[in-house]
Amino acid sequence: MTQTIPVNLDDRSYDVHVGPGLLGRAGALIAPFAPTKRVFIVTDQNLARLHRPALVRSLDAAGLKNWTVTLAPGESSKSFEGLELLCRHLLQAGINRKDLVIAFGGGVIGDLAGLAAGLVKRGVDFVQIPTTLLSQVDSSVGGKTAIDTPEGKNLVGLINQPRLVLADTEVLATLPERERRAGYAEIVKLGLISDAPFFAWCEQNAAPVIAGDPEALATAIAKAVAFKAGIVERDETEQGERALLNLGHTFAHALEGHAGYDGALLHGEAVAAGMGLAFELSAALGLCSEADAKRVRAHLSDAGFVTDLRKLPGAPFDVERLMQLAAADKKAQAGKLTFILARAPGRAFIEPDTPADVVRELLQTETRS
Repeated sequence: MTQTIPVNLDDRSYDVHVGPGLLGRAGALIAPFAPTKRVFIVTDQNLARLHRPALVRSLDAAGLKNWTVTLAPGESSKSFEGLELLCRHLLQAGINRKDLVIAFGGGVIGDLAGLAAGLVKRGVDFVQIPTTLLSQVDSSVGGKTAIDTPEGKNLVGLINQPRLVLADTEVLATLPERERRAGYAEIVKLGLISDAPFFAWCEQNAAPVIAGDPEALATAIAKAVAFKAGIVERDETEQGERALLNLGHTFAHALEGHAGYDGALLHGEAVAAGMGLAFELSAALGLCSEADAKRVRAHLSDAGFVTDLRKLPGAPFDVERLMQLAAADKKAQAGKLTFILARAPGRAFIEPDTPADVVRELLQTETRS
């Protein structure tokens, strides 16, 4: 059964549809947003092989002429080079300002296609069809689009809201379990931010969500999308509350940047490690109990995440390089480190002046062999 979750942003409002079979209905759902009846699918090689035929059939049935731009999979496409390549493909294919871009893939495709859509011809509408658990619950909702640079993750981008989001839960069946686990990190994050009962639900239901149980997935995805929609409605451009969604991300982006975005460390895996570190940091600062920090880390470990930095893909990590990457984070202001910390599971807050010496000491402890 499909659920529809509105994201209310005045003239930028849109619906997020969550449920099975949406790929087969995509053409009919997208048609109202394609006045020229011309759409440009942006996807990667894996999705093109697995699910593009079903999407094309649906678009054809709705009378939508479509072209496909197929990119290499992986985080490396989310770069200046990847952005240039995509923009040039769209321009050479003759895209105009009334056409529609369809971001058909995971977070990399969604971020890259959404950014390109915001830039080409000074702005073309786009639709998100996220195909990973992580992108369905996080990156496809809220309008954040960006590319990575050697200086850090997601540092060049813009807020560009989609016209529609179609989260087909059936496509998740083709995901490797590791990818579903990575997406789960962004689900449990919401409980840790401000919903302690949902964190308790996650402690009981992580296994079926990660295994791909349809009922557990539908519950978790709808809950996550509704939670994020509410925050985006109140703080679209991240002037305050929306920054809470970055729990664990300052550490995560530093770990990913250190690893060079080579694909060995998935974003959700880095976020899970980062959330464990955020609670350890909170305990070190006397903000939450050691028992709460251990509870969070124990759950992440039980869910199959590696929380020991010495065993994480990309190790060994250089502490000073991690500190440099954390200082380059988008939330940092006036040279001060900003972290999302917590007083307990479900009680996260923004700390705009986190003591660098305590962060460094924690990282030294966590990386010491």
